[in-house]
Amino acid sequence: MSSASSHPFAATNYLSNEPIANLRQYLPVHSVVITQAVIQQHYGHHWQGLPVILTGDGEQHKTLLTMHDIYRQLIELNIDRSGMLVGVGGGIVCDITGFAAATYLRGIACAFVPTTLLAQADAAIGGKNGVNFQGFKNMVGTFYQPKFILSDPATLQTLPRHELANGLAEIVKHALIADAAYFDFIENNFREILNLDEDAIRHITLRSYQIKSAVVLRDEKEQNLRRILNFGHTYGHAIEKVAGISHGHAVSIGMAAALRLSMKHTSLSLNQYERVIRLLRNLDLPISTSADPQLIVGALTADKKREDGEIHFVLLESIGKAVIKKIAVTELQNFMLSS
Repeated sequence: MSSASSHPFAATNYLSNEPIANLRQYLPVHSVVITQAVIQQHYGHHWQGLPVILTGDGEQHKTLLTMHDIYRQLIELNIDRSGMLVGVGGGIVCDITGFAAATYLRGIACAFVPTTLLAQADAAIGGKNGVNFQGFKNMVGTFYQPKFILSDPATLQTLPRHELANGLAEIVKHALIADAAYFDFIENNFREILNLDEDAIRHITLRSYQIKSAVVLRDEKEQNLRRILNFGHTYGHAIEKVAGISHGHAVSIGMAAALRLSMKHTSLSLNQYERVIRLLRNLDLPISTSADPQLIVGALTADKKREDGEIHFVLLESIGKAVIKKIAVTELQNFMLSS
């Protein structure tokens, strides 16, 4: 494996707590902004004069059809390999921008300006870009690193309240898989986090970046270690597909299920399980779903992480320590149907 200094991710500059007003100073001349209409309305004056490609809001727009439209506009703008695509928005915009940059002209530069808590703490970090295909989330994608990520906590003030849940679930996940002290911080400061206290938000976005980037530096393409970042996601993605709920709510439910499975397969204690469930509830995150378990099982069996009838499932041995175990799809099916 290449050293950290030569790793593509090591070249990504994470600009923590950087005002979005400073964006232009980091951009080359031939930059194109990819964003959504509501973000353009709030922040478009910061990149006035640059070409803008607007994309729709929602997972239904994260498709190859959207990519077709972006490629067409880039060709009309005569963007060559000296250009840069700048995704300003949440995880969907970052995914679309990264995928477009990785595939247009076999790869041009890109950068992200995440404006949601989910994107600042997770989705914009690590270089995984993808689009959905025939209802399956991120079925087509690339590993491609941005040149920089500009993270301005002030942009969170314009977020709809329900959008916080998406980021909070990923933040809890980072603490659970890698840092018990970080979990303690979230546990002790959940009210400040919910109120978007500037110091608390700065701390959690930076700490989540550090945790995820450390994993990515060791395993960019998810050959082994990076799989721990999927904690709560295997079951969560299936729920998200079936129930049509938000990513954060689905991952929270997925984590609760993974914790129950962990008590069966690892040394995770009932006390630690209850601590995590209590925190999820304090953060207004759900721990169960009324969706049809048979449909969830069907979505799970199509999971792209399945190998030879087994799935690499991320479990917890304790708060702050994750472990990856191969679990038979049949066992997971029985577990979900009996939960």
